[in-house]
Amino acid sequence: MRFPIPDNIETLRPYVPGKPLGEVQREYGLSEVVKLASNENPLGPSPRALAAMQSAMGDLSLYPDASCFELKRALAEKHGVTPAEIVVGNGSEQLISLLVNTFVAPGDEALIARGSFITYSLAIAAAGRRAIEVPLRDWRYDLPAMARAITERTRLVFIANPDNPSGTIVTESELLAFLEEVREKHPALLVVMDEAYVDYVESPLYPDTLALRAIHPNLVALRTFSKSLGLAGVRVGYAILDAWLAGYVERVRLPFNVSSLAQAAALGALGDVEHLEATRALNRTEKPFVLRGLRALDVTVVEPVEGNFALVDTHRPGREVFEALLRRGVIARPLLNYGMPTALRVTFGLREQNERLLAALADVLAAVPRVKN
Repeated sequence: MRFPIPDNIETLRPYVPGKPLGEVQREYGLSEVVKLASNENPLGPSPRALAAMQSAMGDLSLYPDASCFELKRALAEKHGVTPAEIVVGNGSEQLISLLVNTFVAPGDEALIARGSFITYSLAIAAAGRRAIEVPLRDWRYDLPAMARAITERTRLVFIANPDNPSGTIVTESELLAFLEEVREKHPALLVVMDEAYVDYVESPLYPDTLALRAIHPNLVALRTFSKSLGLAGVRVGYAILDAWLAGYVERVRLPFNVSSLAQAAALGALGDVEHLEATRALNRTEKPFVLRGLRALDVTVVEPVEGNFALVDTHRPGREVFEALLRRGVIARPLLNYGMPTALRVTFGLREQNERLLAALADVLAAVPRVKN
């Protein structure tokens, strides 16, 4: 049967997630596999989140609170904003799509960095809108070049900070200079700061996006419960933006987009300060351990690293290195769909996981020849 498919959907390449543990175990006949591909929390979810979900199980015959009232109230208290300034989504990826569909009309554009988080381009393409791409420069956002690329049709700018997959950051001074130029030349433009890894940042140069909203109300902050809070499996993210604009996003958002279990888990995780601090402490220990190990190998690591992962140029075919690691029970993330054919992204896990990664990678690098320049 032939059916007319819109061109933007016909040409859309689906997102390729990190390879699941069970699939690798079945495919390679392995009993133990280490997954260090998707920047998940190696400590798992908060115990309070698990308890909250257990308590919510008895109400699963009822629809969830479509307004996420309690979760919005808790987030507003945490961040010093009003509930009206918060939109909750089924992961921050859904919010990316909502922002595109709400604010980028047919014929308008959204501005992104080529080599940054691939979901931006997918969401823009799926909506049938045009993405303008500016390359990263030395693995970092080139905000002056992005400012020059803005046109009268640009409605959104997406900035991942820290960036995924490079782990680099945009500093406060860089962001302020960009925002001042935007305010002067393109006031009808939203700047979306995707801060999925904000809890891992240690640099004093990192911008306080929420504070900057008082000066630049066109700023939008995206946050997620998937990374440091360990709730990737239940999908909760949120956007903080001007209340008037948030009202329009709410018009586009479908009802019941965040399940009862997800809302309960998010509320539980918000109250578990000990789990978050343990997660940060683990990353502060394991990040330098993994980076030292990687520097001792025949690879190039993008630094400084401000997330819970590293981008590694293996100087070898990325697919071949990825598959060789799989055979050794280690799942990393190849970056071919980012246009990086020799690169991998690796998550910092528990010490024994990181030791296994480094040992396996050393074996693979010795066996796989370098790509000739």
